[in-house]
Amino acid sequence: MNDRRRPASPAHGNDPSAHDPQPQPDPPPGPDPRSDPDPRPDLALGPRLPAPRTAVVLDAPFTDRRAWAVGRTSAYPPDGTNPGDNKLDRIGPAYAPTADGVFRARRAPDGLWNADLVSTEDAPGGFELLPGDELTATCLVHDVQGAWPALWTWGRDSGSGRPQPGHGEVDAFEYHPTNPRMLELTNHVRPAGHYADNAVTPGRPFTLRVLFGATSVQWSVDGRQVFADGTGVGPRWRAWLVVGISVSAGGYGHLPPAPGTRELEWQCSALSVSRPPNSQA
Repeated sequence: MNDRRRPASPAHGNDPSAHDPQPQPDPPPGPDPRSDPDPRPDLALGPRLPAPRTAVVLDAPFTDRRAWAVGRTSAYPPDGTNPGDNKLDRIGPAYAPTADGVFRARRAPDGLWNADLVSTEDAPGGFELLPGDELTATCLVHDVQGAWPALWTWGRDSGSGRPQPGHGEVDAFEYHPTNPRMLELTNHVRPAGHYADNAVTPGRPFTLRVLFGATSVQWSVDGRQVFADGTGVGPRWRAWLVVGISVSAGGYGHLPPAPGTRELEWQCSALSVSRPPNSQA
């Protein structure tokens, strides 16, 4: 910082004529603080602060129809059901989460469950994740049999019409009450996965961070890293975000809803994506 105090007068040392000192020129006058609108040190001349490493590129509520399309993802067959993946749910444009991010599945008379889902696919904003992006979400799950909360990605086909490896799918998390304190974390692009036990507590919010690195996807819960896959998504990956709730049909060791259950839910109360400056959109 600049020091605006007047400099000390030079010492005479051992000059024998010091008994008859010669007049010393006055130092140049310093700035008059009365004429300086800000007499504090000039911070502009100090060290330059580093530029932010990332910028927020998605931070839209689930009610924003430019950012999120309701009940639409090419990961599901056109009729909105996916029994081949052990699911009892049905998605569609009538099934949207609440303004505060509660995703519900409601039992229907035909035995299926009308389930809330949103995706950036087909939304006017057309947002896609890129390698290096970091997802942050605040979530709350419940230990109710049959619920299948999930936050995941799904990628567009390549320019030749061929799907990306693993369809660009990375499961930021899947949750099954069969293992009430566990999150299932899976990279389908460059296959790797982990069952993160004791990562969450039903009924208690948790903060999830997922860094979609080209060479390693890293998952953290409440500030603690729970898995790094060491495989990553590759340099050309791009994928839409999908947030929803499915309903287990009883396969894969996960029980379906109990007969008296009429509704299932979980909450994603906040979600954002940040991006490093060198990423290419």
